[in-house]
This record gives sequence, C-alpha cells and structure tokens, in this order.
Amino acid sequence: MSIVAAVFPGQGAQRKGMASDFHERFPEARHVFEVASDALSFNVAEICHRDDPRLDMTEFTQPCILTAEIAMLESLKKHFGFKPEYFGGHSLGEYAALVAAGAIPFDIAVRLVHIRGKLMQSSAPLGMGGMAAVIMENLPRDEIIKETEKAGVDIANDNSPMQIVISGEKNKVDALCLALSTKYSDRGIRVVPLVVSAPFHSRHMKEVEKKFGNVLKEHGDSFAADKAACVTSNFTGTFHKGSREDIVDALTRQISGRVRWRDNMAAIMDKSKNIFEIGPNRPLGGFFKACGISVQSIIDVRSAERALSKATV
Repeated sequence: MSIVAAVFPGQGAQRKGMASDFHERFPEARHVFEVASDALSFNVAEICHRDDPRLDMTEFTQPCILTAEIAMLESLKKHFGFKPEYFGGHSLGEYAALVAAGAIPFDIAVRLVHIRGKLMQSSAPLGMGGMAAVIMENLPRDEIIKETEKAGVDIANDNSPMQIVISGEKNKVDALCLALSTKYSDRGIRVVPLVVSAPFHSRHMKEVEKKFGNVLKEHGDSFAADKAACVTSNFTGTFHKGSREDIVDALTRQISGRVRWRDNMAAIMDKSKNIFEIGPNRPLGGFFKACGISVQSIIDVRSAERALSKATV
C-alpha cells in the first residue's frame, strides 16, 4: 500500500460554508465543531457556515479553519479509510498537521490558535502592514531576497520555485512591489498585493513570540511530542525532532519567521508522492505542481468521493 501524506492550507483559505457538507453528513465532523465551540465558548459552526464577518477576523479565522480541516479529516478517516502517515501544513495549517498526527490534542490546539490570532492581530495597527506575492518562472530567489533586505521588508513565505511572499510596513512593501515590477518587467513577473490585516511572518510579529511562547509552554504537558516527528516544521523546513521543546520553539518562532514551505514540500515528497490537500480551498496544489507533483485536493464531500474512490489510501 502506498504511503499517504496529508497537507493543510492556512489563513486565507477560509470561505463561507467550509466543511458544511461534512457537518451535515457525518457525526464525526459535527463532534469536532462541538468540541471547538465548547473550548472557545462561541459557536464555531455558525461563523463557518453563515454569512458572518468574524470569519475574516484573524482571531476567529484561525480556529475556524483549524476546526473545518480537522472535521474534514476525521470524516475522511472514518468513512473513506483515509490513513495518512506524514503531515504538513502551511503557517496556521501546521497546527492542523500536528493535530492530525496526534501530537497536539484538538481542544488544546483550537485554543492555542485563537490566542495566536489575537496576538498576531494586536501586534500591528490595522492598515500598517502589507503583504504581496511575487510570482515568476525561474524566480531569481537570491536576487529578490537581497532586494527585499535592502528595502527593509521580509520574506514571509518561500512557497514554491515560482513564488515567494513579502511582508512588512505597507509603504515599504508597495515601494518594493513597484521596484520589482519595473526591474523584472521583461521576465514576466507578477506582483500581487494580498488582502491582510497585519504583516504576518515578518519582524513586526516579533513582540508576539514571547507571549505566545509562554502560552505554548503552559500547554506543553498535553503534547505527545514524539508523534510530531512525522510533521514538517515551517520554521526549520524539516520534520520536527519529536521533543516538546522543539515543538514549542518551532511554533513560537514560526510567527515572525519565514514559512519554508518549499523545503517542507521537499521533505514530504521524499517520504511520499501520494499527497492529499485537505481544507476549504486548494492553494497548496499549485505549489506542489510547480515542483512537478500532482496533489489531490479535498475541499468538500464530492471531491473526497472523487479523490478517495480511485486512490490507494
């Protein structure tokens, strides 16, 4: 039987109605939503499935996405025989990966990301930060990193051979976007501003890390750290080492650190080419495609039926 890997998208993948069909059909999904609501003292299903503006507020977005992804996963395990052995997640998605591996209990994880979202949002005044995706075939990564450093901006995500994301003060990000668009105009560059509430994965998140690190330490006794060894770390780019200290350090430093997703993909592809993306949207599939790997994306029950009926899982 082929080894299976599961990957989970992060913030930005949210959409109204996410996991609603799983919630309607499978008791396992409903149970996950109930656990989340009990842990957070607000109705997570209501935010996910109705026209609720809180879905795009970071402190709510993060626990809602995590809940939707774990609700989907538990349903896939029970009703489709889905049994992944390796896991990865992009930014917030790393928490879904750690829950999926059994390294962090779900009720603890959903509390952690709710606090994480609050702290990240509070780190910068609304409108102060900006982010943008830089997309180009044969991306001159080293050149662009140098340009970014000179501009006082940070690389937030190293997503694929064709894409990186920059993050920082909005005026500096806007100026860098213009400079890059001009410099590489003859090479087909696309610079796409992202709609964000803060400059995530940048130096401006640094003040959050100590506070959140303390929160992680408070919950560390609940971690089954050895199970994290099959989960990739955004911060290091490799698999977690399997110790509690490693999990706390990696998740703490991930907040202001670069998401080394290109390295995460390489680590996962070294273990398995049978990879499934599980989440409300499918942003990670394109990143794997740029690496020459086709990933099956599960965004609803219909796509699960289509993907898993023909797959070896």
